[in-house]
Amino acid sequence: MKAAVNSKKIKGNFIHMVFFWLKNPENQNDRMSFEKALNKFISSNPQVVCSHIGQPAATDRPVIDNSYTYSLVVTFPDIETHDAYQVDPTHLLFIEQGKALWEKVVIYDSVTN
Repeated sequence: MKAAVNSKKIKGNFIHMVFFWLKNPENQNDRMSFEKALNKFISSNPQVVCSHIGQPAATDRPVIDNSYTYSLVVTFPDIETHDAYQVDPTHLLFIEQGKALWEKVVIYDSVTN
């Protein structure tokens, strides 16, 4: 049995979760282009406090939706920072560079009570 781990609170009271479905998820060039644009965007965006870029985990239960190609989770201190992120040039450039690669994007936003 593993020892108990002390959980740490995620930094940022506003969580922005984005799920991308690429048009051609099996195309390695498309995947590399998307990853490059996404990593460049996240590394240069001034509003993001914390980030996670991922792909579906190898989990299989009825409640899990692993149909997406990539996920992005970013945190902000507040909604005002999130709103600034939406119009930031780094965000707008990423959308312009990536939109031809995806067929669907779903976003979930969450705030701390």
